[in-house]
Amino acid sequence: MSMICDNISRGEDGLLRFAGQDIEELAERYATPLYLMDEDRLRRNCRVYRRAFKKYFGDNAQALYASKANSFKRIYEIMREEEMGIDVVSSGEIYTAAAAGYPMENAYFHGNNKTDADIRFAMDKGVGCFVVDNQEELKAIQREAAKRGITQKIMLRLTPGIDPHTYEAVSTGKVDSKFGVAIETGQAETLTASALGMKHIELRGFHCHVGSQVFTENVFERAAVIMLRFIAHIKGKYGYQAQELDLGGGYGVRYTDTDPYLNVEEKIAQVAQTVKEECSLLGIKMPGIHMEPGRAIAADAGMTLYTVGAVKHIPGYKTYVSIDGGMTDNPRYALYRSQYTCLAARQEKNAEMMPCSLVGRCCESGDIIQESILLPADIKRGDIVAVCTTGAYNYSMASNYNRVPRPPVVMLRGGESYAAVRRESLEDICLNDL
Repeated sequence: MSMICDNISRGEDGLLRFAGQDIEELAERYATPLYLMDEDRLRRNCRVYRRAFKKYFGDNAQALYASKANSFKRIYEIMREEEMGIDVVSSGEIYTAAAAGYPMENAYFHGNNKTDADIRFAMDKGVGCFVVDNQEELKAIQREAAKRGITQKIMLRLTPGIDPHTYEAVSTGKVDSKFGVAIETGQAETLTASALGMKHIELRGFHCHVGSQVFTENVFERAAVIMLRFIAHIKGKYGYQAQELDLGGGYGVRYTDTDPYLNVEEKIAQVAQTVKEECSLLGIKMPGIHMEPGRAIAADAGMTLYTVGAVKHIPGYKTYVSIDGGMTDNPRYALYRSQYTCLAARQEKNAEMMPCSLVGRCCESGDIIQESILLPADIKRGDIVAVCTTGAYNYSMASNYNRVPRPPVVMLRGGESYAAVRRESLEDICLNDL
């Protein structure tokens, strides 16, 4: 049986395997709900990006892991070992990365509303570069840097005005985005001029991000052209040559059979060709190029396991398969109507299949993992169901709604498994209660 990712397989015995390991055995050992992460796949994905960047953009290029996709200490240890940069968006992510021993000079601090406390904390931890979102934030960073007698490296986040044709909720590069400042309104130039005039600010370059789960052809090339033309304009008017250009992340991954395959190296080669050609036309030096894969690094390294609790047939209407997790560990269907591939742990070759909805345990009608899927008609209480491609925006977006503890994260490596994040206990739920 063909699978959406080559680290998922089903043998002649009908048993589903992830990273070569029997998921029923893993479910029995660690209980469910259970996040699995294929460490070997995670590292492979990092290497694909890092090597492609060096090959096509040169030694000044940098792949940054967008840690909002999945953030816990072991992830940052792996990013350090794989020589990946990181982007962080909160004091919590900064704290976690630093606690894992990640070298914070390689961290880029994003976000559209960094508080004064965030700024102080990031400087305390030695975060290398701030990606500045707006004028007020720029002034706040300047004030804090002046107090400390330091010069803080920054980039400015700009909106290039591109519609990436993805989900509206994850589209971030349009003029009216809540992120960054727009080029076409003149606000980007105003912010640049301000930064260049500040004593305690070192402007390294510019950043943009057009959206997430992007498959559309030429989106990154179009963004690169707009950004490079802005860089050339700034050089001509102010004499400032940007040293870095961050084109963001957002390459799509396969959640279902209908999603296309992306050849990452081929895509990066195309972006590199456009960047080099445009720099030549504009007569500017090519800046060091950054990109920020998050979903593309983590998503297909993940799988979530659940145990079926009930199968509810409503004759003439639909069938519900209820599991022991739900929107608390995967809110993406509730938020975006996101599509997933859902598979039974055990399925005979010619098994009769039934249409159903995979739903969670929360007291919400919208607590749905996936609608209109096919599972074996004989599925029953106690059976294991796997939801594929859950390595991004599942654990990181998990909650304690209904006071449900969050699942553990178990890493799979070379045929072995180990816990990276323990399962929350009922006692953990009350830790902050006074």
